[in-house]
Amino acid sequence: MLLHPQFDPVAIYLGPVAIRWYGLMYLLAFLQFIALGRLRIRQKLAPVSAEQLDDLLFYGVLGVVLGGRLGQVLFYEPGYYLANPLEILAVWKGGMSFHGGFLGVLLAMMLWAKKAGLRWLTVTDFIAPLVPLGLAAGRVGNFINGELWGRLADPSLPWAMVFPQSGSLEPRHPSQLYHVGLEGLALFALLWLWTAKPRPTGATSGVFLIGYGAFRFITEFFREPDHGIFGQSYTVSMGQWLSLPMVLAGVALLVYAYRRKSL
Repeated sequence: MLLHPQFDPVAIYLGPVAIRWYGLMYLLAFLQFIALGRLRIRQKLAPVSAEQLDDLLFYGVLGVVLGGRLGQVLFYEPGYYLANPLEILAVWKGGMSFHGGFLGVLLAMMLWAKKAGLRWLTVTDFIAPLVPLGLAAGRVGNFINGELWGRLADPSLPWAMVFPQSGSLEPRHPSQLYHVGLEGLALFALLWLWTAKPRPTGATSGVFLIGYGAFRFITEFFREPDHGIFGQSYTVSMGQWLSLPMVLAGVALLVYAYRRKSL
């Protein structure tokens, strides 16, 4: 049985300014997005130029931050933020919903695609393989903070871990690392290999939706459920409820993409 290392959530102090690990993980996510995007541009596998990529990232950052925060407020902790409305602005303290950020990015990409004169699905197909490693970085930030810990685990599990932040000394699953492995590394490998060959417009976006939704549904079995707007459930968690529509939409989009190609 392991003990969470209890990292200092602040990575660097620059005078009175505290730079937190969580913020650095977001910065790392955005940097890898640019790096992978430019690699795709050099490989002639991108519908955008290097200059457009920077603009695309700006829109994406706004979508992630605004959507992610609003998703956390509306889906997971409406009561807390209703009682502490100023805390909604304290994004540096953490508290971001993937599903909210995902919806925010979809809207941002829709606006950017219209501005650039590109099809929305062409843009989402391009960014889909660039996203998972950024998701992995965010989950590493969760692990460093000792938040979003897992459900109780058998003490004999070699990687069972005690998270003092949970308020108990019982061993738990380090579910943040499960997220890193599945929704981050595995999904990245799947999408990167999938896009090695030309695919119908919308197909890559469909695979992303199916892959993320399925992997998130699995990891939620090992993660302590959030209370959310449906309360705390050990059967179907809030994360699983929000992932089911992603899988269904992904299947529908994949079918649409290949049927449209055959017409």
